[in-house]
Amino acid sequence: MQVSEFEDIRPYNNDEIPEKLKLVLKDPVFDKVLSYLFRKPEIKVKMRRQLENIRTVEELQSTFVRHLVEIIVHTTTKGLTCSGLENLDKSKAYLFISNHRDIILDAAFLNYLILSNGMNTTQIAIGDNLLIYDWIIHAVKLNRAFVVKRNIASRELLEASRKLSQYIRGSIVENNNSVWIAQREGRTKDGDDQTQLALLKMLNMSNEKSLAEGFGELTIVPLSISYEIEPCGICKVEELIMREAGGYEKTKAHDLHNMEEGIFKPKGRVHFSFGKPILQSFLQQNNHLSANEFVQELAVRIDHRIHQYYKLWPYNYVAYELMYGAGEFIDHYSAQDMVDFRKMVEDVQKQIPQNPEEAARKFIKMYARPVENSIIAAEVFRS
Repeated sequence: MQVSEFEDIRPYNNDEIPEKLKLVLKDPVFDKVLSYLFRKPEIKVKMRRQLENIRTVEELQSTFVRHLVEIIVHTTTKGLTCSGLENLDKSKAYLFISNHRDIILDAAFLNYLILSNGMNTTQIAIGDNLLIYDWIIHAVKLNRAFVVKRNIASRELLEASRKLSQYIRGSIVENNNSVWIAQREGRTKDGDDQTQLALLKMLNMSNEKSLAEGFGELTIVPLSISYEIEPCGICKVEELIMREAGGYEKTKAHDLHNMEEGIFKPKGRVHFSFGKPILQSFLQQNNHLSANEFVQELAVRIDHRIHQYYKLWPYNYVAYELMYGAGEFIDHYSAQDMVDFRKMVEDVQKQIPQNPEEAARKFIKMYARPVENSIIAAEVFRS
């Protein structure tokens, strides 16, 4: 893979690290971010000095970034866990396709977990709509993020998609570097995690083999990301209501606010479930289909696996009970869980007073939908 072809989207190389870190450290907005993250002046000075002396991506991720993620885990969660990594070969590259719940932390927690388990960190797909400031551009590219271009003209979008597809395939197949990409553009806001067909069609644009071989060499691993407390849950509900009313226009300020909320608000327990790679036998049995039919079948399989592996928390079962009142999962939550979740619903209604009943309904559905999807997935794999 010729790196020069991807200058506008690729992450930074090791020989660029010192220069780009200097640019970040000179940025007054980043300095304010450091002050917010490290309240004690002596700690902030120590972290700045650490950044000044870093020379490689690996060093950056194993020191400063690792420490930052640990602070977030210890101060805003009740624990970060994972399962399924034992089924993966640490020497191989994978394409992790996951549900998407938080702008920053989905990828940050992923790399923290796999680094802690002896694997190389993945390259991260990030939409250019989130690159609000220059320091953010440098920060994400320093952390092995590559840029997904959005909101561009149709002809440009086609070429950008082709280039993105080539970059992802080259990273995995030629360079043996894993890649993470969300199953859809934007975070899931209603709890219904579904893979966009456009994502799989983009991946196929660089395929010069059969459908089964082309997707097989990407070694797709479905990944389920589950937060006990939905990151930016109230913001998500408010956005859904405003969109339905025709009064929502997304701005850079919205993205920045959501990034801040996702990082600093309580998240309860967080779990990452790594699935096994999509089987070559599944890909081969669908190889006779047209490209459109093939990606539809693959999207459904990825979705079912993500739903199957999804870690369900007591609040998910409480929400399901509030929606359907069937009592079938009464052993999966306590009376206190029910009280606490109802209090969360009341808080949503207070913060969205223009339509409190709909706000409550959407909030409950956001938590209940993963249970519904899990039931469907269990039936699929049972048969």
